[in-house]
Amino acid sequence: MDKLRRALSGDESVSGDDEEQGFAAQINSATTLSWSTRIQGFAVCFVLGFVFSILGSALIALPKGLLLFAMFYTIGNLTSMASTMFLMGPFRQLKKMFNETRVLATIGVFVFMILTLLSALWWKRALLAVIFCILQFLAFIWYSLSYIPYARDMVRKTITSCV
Repeated sequence: MDKLRRALSGDESVSGDDEEQGFAAQINSATTLSWSTRIQGFAVCFVLGFVFSILGSALIALPKGLLLFAMFYTIGNLTSMASTMFLMGPFRQLKKMFNETRVLATIGVFVFMILTLLSALWWKRALLAVIFCILQFLAFIWYSLSYIPYARDMVRKTITSCV
């Protein structure tokens, strides 16, 4: 757009032409969000994810509720997880998700999401879906704690002192 504006105004001598920029730099400049927009996107996605999870939990009592429960609860967790992409950016978020310190927690969350959906949609086992949902919730908490310095160590020490 700037190139078109410069061409129409007759000012084509500006250095730093779009053609000289790399493809990644062009995408980055076109998709950069302001901090307030990032916070708003984070808040909307996080609240939407929470609402989906609660809605899924409430729908379990209905006929075909197991299917709705698994779908809404898993979509809610995915939306909540995606909300942090607004704060960090998608590539940085993916890099951090599969960082050495939280790769097992990330894999656990995704595995239990898949198992929750499989137990509800394919195997049609309500108790198994609820168990996998609880494990999904615990894995998501463990994943979330990995972003807080020393939080997982504190949880480990608390659990070992109680046992």
